[in-house]
Amino acid sequence: MRVLAEVATTPSTHAIFVDAGYVYAAAGRLVAGTEDRRSFDLDAEGLIEAFIDKARTIFPDSRLLRVYWYDGARRRIHTTEQQRIAELPDVKVRLGNLNANNQQKGVDSLIRTDLESLARHRAISDAALIGGDEDLVSAVEAAQGYGARVHLWGIEPAGGRNQAEPLLWEVDSQRTFDLDFCKPYVTRRTTHEAYADGALAGRPAPGRDDVRFVGAQVAAQWLASRGRDTVAELLPGHPILPGAVDQELLVEAEALLGLSLRGYADLRRALRDGFWDHLHTQL
Repeated sequence: MRVLAEVATTPSTHAIFVDAGYVYAAAGRLVAGTEDRRSFDLDAEGLIEAFIDKARTIFPDSRLLRVYWYDGARRRIHTTEQQRIAELPDVKVRLGNLNANNQQKGVDSLIRTDLESLARHRAISDAALIGGDEDLVSAVEAAQGYGARVHLWGIEPAGGRNQAEPLLWEVDSQRTFDLDFCKPYVTRRTTHEAYADGALAGRPAPGRDDVRFVGAQVAAQWLASRGRDTVAELLPGHPILPGAVDQELLVEAEALLGLSLRGYADLRRALRDGFWDHLHTQL
């Protein structure tokens, strides 16, 4: 009887598991009309807080363990955005890899590992899973096998489905967030279109020297964050950068400039020149 009483008074605990790739793609498609992360900004901090608030209303007598944010990154090295998310309270960032086509690899297995482990150790009684991949079915089954209830949350599809039917069949409940819920957290970027037309709010295009300097800045950041040996692997390919690396350089440079370099081949060459110049002086 004493044991039963202790079990009965034990507070329930929930955790939120977010497949960031799914959230970016679904929310981007719904609000901005595109799944391309470069075409819109996602207020991850605001959206995570909204998920937490929603969980409070759905599980009123339960405490939050934490939010797990699953995303992909090259060589599992946090991007600046992922670092900011990781610094949020009650949030754990878990990284899979990105392949050459910017596709996440290993994220589903991370979700399964965490879900199964927490359920097995009775650390959670409920799991809110935000994702849509059929590969998550095994994660749901594993957690349910240890007595946890799994609730699938999704984002309203812009057309058709964005969650696999076998996943919908396995979970204990379903909930969909509509356009009104997602809209405050997604902002379409207009920089690319405006700059491609030749101007942005009257600002002149940057000069080659400015862009070259930014290329050197990115190279310095990569050396500091990724290590000299990792970046040195690029040197044998000079002056050609692998496609995925070149794209990553462009994205980070555009963020520093606050402008798009799409359609400006001469400025992109200056960017690469600055990148290579810095590597050759440091390695």
